[in-house]
Amino acid sequence: MRRLAGLYVRVVDAVNYRIGRIMMYGIFVMMGILLWSSISKTFFLPSLWTLEIAQFAMVAYYIMGGPYAVQLGANVRMDLFYHNWSVRKKAWFDAFTVLLLIFYLGILLYGGLGSTAYSLGYWGQEPLSYFAGLLTGSEEIGRLERSSTAWRPYIWPIKAVMIVGFFLMLLQAISELIKDIATLREVDLHVV
Repeated sequence: MRRLAGLYVRVVDAVNYRIGRIMMYGIFVMMGILLWSSISKTFFLPSLWTLEIAQFAMVAYYIMGGPYAVQLGANVRMDLFYHNWSVRKKAWFDAFTVLLLIFYLGILLYGGLGSTAYSLGYWGQEPLSYFAGLLTGSEEIGRLERSSTAWRPYIWPIKAVMIVGFFLMLLQAISELIKDIATLREVDLHVV
């Protein structure tokens, strides 16, 4: 079991590390989009797509970079008491809060699936069966949701990115829980 847990932690951490390192450069993508927006508004006709695509890029940057931030411990935390605690007490507290995070991410993931199903033209109440139906061919994509702006882009791509990000964050939270449990049991997951 320890070998499987160690493998899970290594694989999830490696995947989220690589994605996080790629997403770090998303800030330059957003800067480029907003720079073009400023230039086009000043010297040319303003582009309709720049503000909305910058928002989409920001969502992707934030959601896909989140698991990397959790992995590095770069998330914001109240350190008033935490920094004085022993390693074991920190692991107990982290394990408890990660369980709350896993619950929250499960709700976000289910809601994201429902929202993405809606953006693909599904108006029912069972998004999981809808996606299963898409895979088996018993369901079809309906009328695709579009933004209400003048540019009117489709919404499903960014919602799909959000689902992937929530899923990766859930996997990373489980990895963090395994690491906390290993700390509490004084087990080294790196020795396999």
